[in-house]
Amino acid sequence: MPGARLLPDLARCAFFFDLDGTLAPLAPTPDAARVPAGTIALLQRLQQACGAVAIVSGRSQAVIDQMLAPLRLPVSGLHGAQWRGPDGRIWELSVNEDAAGRLLASLSAIADRYPGIRLEDKGLSYALHYRQAPEREAEIRLEACAAAEAVRDDYVVQYGKMVVEVKPRGVDKGQALERFMETEPFAARLPVMAGDDLTDEPAFAVVARLGGLAIKIGEGPSCARANLADPAALARWLEILLPPAGHRTGPALGN
Repeated sequence: MPGARLLPDLARCAFFFDLDGTLAPLAPTPDAARVPAGTIALLQRLQQACGAVAIVSGRSQAVIDQMLAPLRLPVSGLHGAQWRGPDGRIWELSVNEDAAGRLLASLSAIADRYPGIRLEDKGLSYALHYRQAPEREAEIRLEACAAAEAVRDDYVVQYGKMVVEVKPRGVDKGQALERFMETEPFAARLPVMAGDDLTDEPAFAVVARLGGLAIKIGEGPSCARANLADPAALARWLEILLPPAGHRTGPALGN
């Protein structure tokens, strides 16, 4: 039986959340994913209670805002290639346009070649989703790696759940979280990060190094010390964490 760890007072915490598979249940296609209205309301209450809540996602900043509307939070999009701080200022990584064009053409050809494969153009990164054709995983991964190798100075492969993404080299969610932790009001707080996928592991590692709490959503190996079953369980945990009476120590998590 796993032990238990209590979450400190909200005023001492900085909260970070992945989007798909964490706040939003996984969907057959990216366009079908939705964050439940109740979860958005919980995030708004959390922001009001502690003042330090951010989204760290592989989605673009524009899509994050759309999925969380009307709530608008500090965000890191595209695995850290986009960043909007608490003051609203926006930073975006510059990419090699020629390499990006060649990469997009190669990945488009892969998607066209295999039924059930969907190419998601995120602007700075590109994802091949094979949830509708899981039997093609080995082929899609192999061909995506070959496409990335042709632009290896600028791009790198990132695996995820039923997806292989080719993203700009030199960015990840761990770096994005560290950047937030150097910025008010996140600085000097205890980081709490919830995520469900391989892309969240760099952020979990940073949280562990900073003495915070990493929460793995769903099954699978992880360096996170705590676990919740699914996005609905995360929402229930947040509901318990946010009593109407005000701040108090939160509920226990398995670790």
